[in-house]
Amino acid sequence: MNNSALLTDLYQLTMMAGYYENNLNETATFELFVRNYPKNRNYLIFAGLEQILDYILNLKFTEDELKYLRNHPVFKDVKDDFFNYLKDFKFTGDIWAMPEGTIFFPNEPVMRITAPIVQAQLLETYILSMFNFQTMIATKASRVTTASQGRQIIEFGSRRAHGPEAGVLAARASCIGGCIGSSNVYAGHKFGIPIYGTMAHSWIMAFDNEEEAFEKYHKLYPDNTILLVDTYNTIEGIKKATRISPKIKGIRLDSGDFYNLSIEARKILDDAGMQNTIIVASGDLNEYKIKDLIEREAPIDVFGVGTELVISADAPSLGGLYKLVEIEKD
Repeated sequence: MNNSALLTDLYQLTMMAGYYENNLNETATFELFVRNYPKNRNYLIFAGLEQILDYILNLKFTEDELKYLRNHPVFKDVKDDFFNYLKDFKFTGDIWAMPEGTIFFPNEPVMRITAPIVQAQLLETYILSMFNFQTMIATKASRVTTASQGRQIIEFGSRRAHGPEAGVLAARASCIGGCIGSSNVYAGHKFGIPIYGTMAHSWIMAFDNEEEAFEKYHKLYPDNTILLVDTYNTIEGIKKATRISPKIKGIRLDSGDFYNLSIEARKILDDAGMQNTIIVASGDLNEYKIKDLIEREAPIDVFGVGTELVISADAPSLGGLYKLVEIEKD
């Protein structure tokens, strides 16, 4: 992740320059919290701490960044001493925080920063950005996994995230919230979370017929074959899957009436002696749809959840706050 010291709002730096100019370097304490729940939420899951700590502990200004600030017109009357201070900037304060994955509620501090105010001020923007996004996604993931009542949930939403970096962080936060893994390969590499994948409709369409596509994939991945069966005709696709091998790992439903299709799929698979073949469902799923499917006893083993999870569609923002709560005066 990009940890530039310039990942901040301008007013943080103008205030820092003002503190420095006025010799205001008292020890201050800021707390991170939310005042109100977002829509449809009655608890929150804390996430983003690892990235916040990495940012704070490695925060420094490069020569290029300092040159940019020196040449910015807003700082034309700021003395060189301030920029020399930034050149040697290092956080020297204390940090207290809840562990990631902790449930918390409004007006409950999840993090406390105590440091010289000129240091603590700079951290606000990055802390809030990382906290608001990952906490919102982790909370959504918790709701989805709770609704699944033990059925496994995989995060499938990288392509619908608000940019590649958001997709990586959403994968991480989703696993904090209870998902078993993600389709995002970089998230697996960077954070060590399990990664999963099946195939796309383009794989099926690239071959002369569905059976050939299934056979070629199974030959290459005999121990991890999950066949996408809805490219042309879902029921026929399921029947063709049973003829590939009785030991295929699973089938995936990506469209249609998941309830009725999963019932029919389970019957076809069981009749073929494939009781251990799992059924995966994906496509515009959320906690409400999953809850309905579970309550109706749809025989779906794994849910892949994408768009609704990685943008927290029903509550896409969190109003986290980073407020000064104490300042030591001589």
